[in-house]
Amino acid sequence: MIVIFQRLGVILVGSLLIGIGINGFLVPHKLLDGGLIGLALILHYYFGFQTGLCMLVLSMPLCLYAWLYERTFFYNSLQGMLASSLLIDWLAPLRTQFLLPILVSAILGGTIIGIGIGLMLRYETSTGGTDLLAQFISKASSLNVGIIIFIIDGFVVSAGFSTLGAKSFVFSCLSIFIVGIITSILVKQSN
Repeated sequence: MIVIFQRLGVILVGSLLIGIGINGFLVPHKLLDGGLIGLALILHYYFGFQTGLCMLVLSMPLCLYAWLYERTFFYNSLQGMLASSLLIDWLAPLRTQFLLPILVSAILGGTIIGIGIGLMLRYETSTGGTDLLAQFISKASSLNVGIIIFIIDGFVVSAGFSTLGAKSFVFSCLSIFIVGIITSILVKQSN
């Protein structure tokens, strides 16, 4: 019973950190995170869609795969995916609260998001999306989950380069690098 409450606490804290990092530091400068959150941010910037809701919809194919082939990953990710999607949209008012320079925002946003994702992965839960995909790849290849997320994130931010421009690309890369390093450190400490 204690383990269940501990995991739920980690999901809540991790999702809260991710929502703060995205809304407080990335969105004000139109920076991207990687993975499905990054794709959801691209959809938000260009079409005004809710980031969390887009993340939830984009995660569905991976959740279906997890349901069919890796039920443990499905159950461990479902709560994190729902909580992080909800908190990302619920914390949208933070977008106007921390008006910091872009460099500081990229560093703080990457750090906060990295801690949130790393904590969740450390307790074998995630936000779904590419975190879930990274868990599948890690299980099959024994590569560190944080490194896999970093690689996937690089592809996503590269896709955003042509639409967001060089400045956003550079600072998004910095933020994603920090997310990858912190996630990797937190996950490695649990192994």
